[in-house]
Amino acid sequence: MSMIRGKAWVFGDDVDTDVIIPGKYLRTKDMSLWAKHVMEGLDPQFAARVQKGDIVVAGRNFGSGSSREQAPRALKEAGVAAVVASSFARIFYRNAINVGLPLIEADVDAKAGDIVEVDLLAGTVRVGERSFRGTKMPDFLLEILQDGGLVAHRRKQKGLA
Repeated sequence: MSMIRGKAWVFGDDVDTDVIIPGKYLRTKDMSLWAKHVMEGLDPQFAARVQKGDIVVAGRNFGSGSSREQAPRALKEAGVAAVVASSFARIFYRNAINVGLPLIEADVDAKAGDIVEVDLLAGTVRVGERSFRGTKMPDFLLEILQDGGLVAHRRKQKGLA
């Protein structure tokens, strides 16, 4: 899981949780419904066209806004394998780890459709022949991600997994 490779979906700065999954879809706990409407405020075709393993690449302050855990869950349910951004809102970052959605802070120059390779262990992102150094995630957070999120990690620690 340390190396993730997929097609880039590129978004700008300040992508907030209301855009990632609009509040009107939060009356349900049906994650497949969230996946059908993920990112529709920025790209109404995203949910229909994103494929399992694709990677979201964004600018600064990704995931700002409310503290809803549904935002990273919706991305993960839609098949997004990782999110690369210049910076993340702190609560989004933590929620992504909690639900097992890999992410890395890195200033990356990519175009929609580029093949992106994320190396979580090294803290690097590669786009074509270009390599970008990101912020390496601490080992304890990588362990949570590798276990599939916080709940799965705690179950494993207690010998319940």
